[in-house]
Amino acid sequence: MSDVEVRRFLAAGTRTGKLATVRPDGSPHVVPIWFVVDDAEPPWSIVFNTGRDTVKGRALRTDPRVSICVDDDAPPFAYVRVDGFAVISEDVDAMLPWSTRIAARYMGHDEADAYGRRNAVDGELLVRVEPTRIVAMSGIAD
Repeated sequence: MSDVEVRRFLAAGTRTGKLATVRPDGSPHVVPIWFVVDDAEPPWSIVFNTGRDTVKGRALRTDPRVSICVDDDAPPFAYVRVDGFAVISEDVDAMLPWSTRIAARYMGHDEADAYGRRNAVDGELLVRVEPTRIVAMSGIAD
């Protein structure tokens, strides 16, 4: 997939990401996340929220290395894996537009404001991951 195709794939529908982090003891941790792609300015990034005191929140603050896999489970099947480093912000004002945009993607525009405000509060983290490596499989044979 080209860079444009990767971003289009990541932004399609309501696919969730599977976020892999490294726990403080070195063991892996994988959980689903809601996310959006920020491609307003290069380099593009994946943006999501999480609680500061969740397993993933603690892991991200200890070790910012992440891998995010997004897949299409319908034939002909496809996936994109993005490796990178998490950059974390606790700025609630900066968080609100992103948490609302994420909520609109997964809950619809009618619920976006309520979910966005619920997730843009003290104790939440705004996480941005810029790709350092991308692996993409389109599922279509060349």
